[in-house]
Amino acid sequence: MTGTGRVALVGAGPGDPGLLTVRGAELLARADVVVHDRLSDPSLLGLAPPGAERVDVGKQPDDRGDQEAINELLVRRAQAGQRVVRLKGGDPFVFGRGGEEALALEAAGIAYEVVPGVTSAVAAPAYAGVPVTHRGVVTSFTVAAGHTRSVERTRADGGTDWEALAATGGTIVVLMGAAHRARIAERLMAGGMPASTPVMAVQWGTEPYQVDVRTTLGRLGSVPIDAPVTMVIGDVAALELSWYRGGPLAGRTVVVTRARHQSSELASRLREMGARPMEVAAIEQVAPPDGGRALQAAVDALRPRPGAAGRGTPGYAWVVFASANAVERFFGALADVRWLGRTAVAAVGPATAAALANRGVVADLVPADHSAEGLVECFPTLAEPPDAAVGPDRPLVLLPQASGAHPRLREGLAARGWTVEAVDAYRTVEVDLDADVLGAAGRADAILFASPTAVRSYVRQAGALGTPVPGLVACIGPTTARAATQAGLEVAAQAAEHTVDGLLAALARTLGPAK
Repeated sequence: MTGTGRVALVGAGPGDPGLLTVRGAELLARADVVVHDRLSDPSLLGLAPPGAERVDVGKQPDDRGDQEAINELLVRRAQAGQRVVRLKGGDPFVFGRGGEEALALEAAGIAYEVVPGVTSAVAAPAYAGVPVTHRGVVTSFTVAAGHTRSVERTRADGGTDWEALAATGGTIVVLMGAAHRARIAERLMAGGMPASTPVMAVQWGTEPYQVDVRTTLGRLGSVPIDAPVTMVIGDVAALELSWYRGGPLAGRTVVVTRARHQSSELASRLREMGARPMEVAAIEQVAPPDGGRALQAAVDALRPRPGAAGRGTPGYAWVVFASANAVERFFGALADVRWLGRTAVAAVGPATAAALANRGVVADLVPADHSAEGLVECFPTLAEPPDAAVGPDRPLVLLPQASGAHPRLREGLAARGWTVEAVDAYRTVEVDLDADVLGAAGRADAILFASPTAVRSYVRQAGALGTPVPGLVACIGPTTARAATQAGLEVAAQAAEHTVDGLLAALARTLGPAK
């Protein structure tokens, strides 16, 4: 097929963004435009580049929508040379009308691919602890649509033969059937299925606010059930393999504002605690204004000089790291870790020390108070002139840091007698956030901030759109907390230990699980 652009029909899964496939994430990361459904998790939109266009074509449950217009949109954008991701809830080919879109693309000669997604027909029951098949109980399952056309039309007219399904003996999984559940139950019982047949109705399956309703086929019509719901009808619905509930943050939605390359660990930890993380990267780290030339020159000064004793005399007595980001940038410029030689290394806290340890370097100094002030307080005082072998005109402390960093660390070290060379190792910049993502984030239970820049970026953009910031604000340390307070936020939780562990512990103590 020919075509200047390309379309990917990507299954977004049933709700939990962690169920998106790796291939789906890869395509989103390089999309020019994302055409998404109503039920696609908003945090998935954040996986697309900041400049990518987001087009909402979502339809309400009782609205057929203009599928032809969606087909034309996909064709038109691909013909304009754009990389289009059609993000569809669940699986594109399970009641997703993906087949219609694929046919339209084929007719227009547009190259496309299909990325299957996890369907709610299997995932929602699994999250409720119900396997759709189980040895010794049932060996087959059927997935049926429960909308008006399926229930009220005959099989010859495109409807579902519910009486025949009742006679199959397998599990029946019904999607989009909340409004017609009484009629569905009536027809299944007319086909011979006992009124006592167990039913599990899973509302908002795989989401933190998932609700599981256990009932029977005879009572299904009278039990309050809201859409979206996945109904499992059959003996397996009596099984209770509860694994999804529990954890100190069970059922909570938490916004993570860290740079994308740092947010995955925090998001993973939140999931382990039962929460649903929303990754809304408000910042990113880029090269400093000089492209890293000053950092490279400083690192090169560590290289052993020919003729010097031992492995060479270092140009710096200490290298002081105030963040894990500085460690990453520094070691990206360091050709050989042995260049550190006899240079001592300090880390502002355990996260920075861990970043050093990952590169085979053990920090010589980590303050008990994980802050710039704490590091200065325990840093040795230089009482005598610099060693002549080093050279009195050479800086004795190298401080790779963020461009525009607060001078308190540099000034504190200088006050203790050291000559400090502070070099820009990276620059933290704000990331433009999508309005839909910010709107969804505003309904979350809590938001986590790990830097002042993230606070300023998020608050500025949310304020411009009139979008609320989640009511519970948690900060990783006092510097970030001060920035949040100055931005007009009330900080409810602050980490005692300025690490991811400390931040999550503070959040769990303050927020707790959903009731």
